Amino acid sequence: MTRHLFSTCTAVLLLAGSASAQQKATITGVPEIPFTSVPNFLKLPAGEYLGEAVAVATNSKGNIFVYHRRDTTRLFEFDKNGTFIKEIGKGYYGFEFAHSVRVDKDDNIWTVDEGANLVTKFSPDGKVLMVIGRRPPAVDGPVVTPGPNPPAQKYILCRPSDVGFDPQGNIFISDGYCNNRVVKYDKNGRFVAQAGSEKAGKELGEFNLPHGLQVDGRGHVWVADRTNNRYQELDNDLKPIKEITNLGTGWTLCISAGPHQYIFFSNSNPNGNPPGSWQNTGEIYKGELDGTILGKFGKPGKIVPGFQVVHKIDCRNPNELILGEIESWRVQKYILQPAPPRTAGGERR
Repeated sequence: MTRHLFSTCTAVLLLAGSASAQQKATITGVPEIPFTSVPNFLKLPAGEYLGEAVAVATNSKGNIFVYHRRDTTRLFEFDKNGTFIKEIGKGYYGFEFAHSVRVDKDDNIWTVDEGANLVTKFSPDGKVLMVIGRRPPAVDGPVVTPGPNPPAQKYILCRPSDVGFDPQGNIFISDGYCNNRVVKYDKNGRFVAQAGSEKAGKELGEFNLPHGLQVDGRGHVWVADRTNNRYQELDNDLKPIKEITNLGTGWTLCISAGPHQYIFFSNSNPNGNPPGSWQNTGEIYKGELDGTILGKFGKPGKIVPGFQVVHKIDCRNPNELILGEIESWRVQKYILQPAPPRTAGGERR
């Protein structure tokens, strides 16, 4: 196990670190990546509106899925041009308080619902194929958990936050707001292993609100360990490899498709925009899986191209990102431009 800082050149050993509630990135010398924003590209049916657009994803056709919170939690599908296709799961018992949506290699759609404590696998045409977790039944009354969290269970989730898949089809869930763990299931939904527990921790392989999760092509699991202000990389058996602590607060991350994968990290401005947060946070970093940071882009702001709490990112195409924002109730597309060429002396023109 090693501890790392992400650098513009290499991964550097980290000897010690500390965490705070909302942390400014300490990495320096990161070039700005030019971009063009395409706001309001989704065409909603008359009378429909987006609520908190907490999660976005695309499938192999380029269709866009938006999992959002409004009067009820809803899942909309749009084509690659932003034209509305259909709603998936209207009235579904597993929709209560949206948190993430992801699409696997077979174009199945997975929703993570923090309120229902459920992860649901839908077929491309919207049929329910698998459910992990259990929604607390209404007959049990309000769920109140004062004091320590109860022991984590194999098949009961507690405010889960994200889901990812390795090339073999194994399922990984970050669980979440009250359990502080990452859980591995096989492709049939059987429990395999977990890292972390119901107790928050700060050592490698422990978590304090694992808020986002992705799996790369090697089967390594990347976790946005939000309250610990870091990202962690785990192997396929959930053994820790390294932590990254100089990119601010680990809100979410995204790993692109294809043979050459890139990873994007969101140091989002926090909910409620507390004083000073716009000066310290908001940018998104683009990096290689080996630890090289290639650049950064974006700033917080209520008016586009600024953004308000980037909660989830789709980066299937690493040059065309789709951003789901909580507090602006919108989805933006960011088209990244090539960085300016370097001169012989290493400076950018």
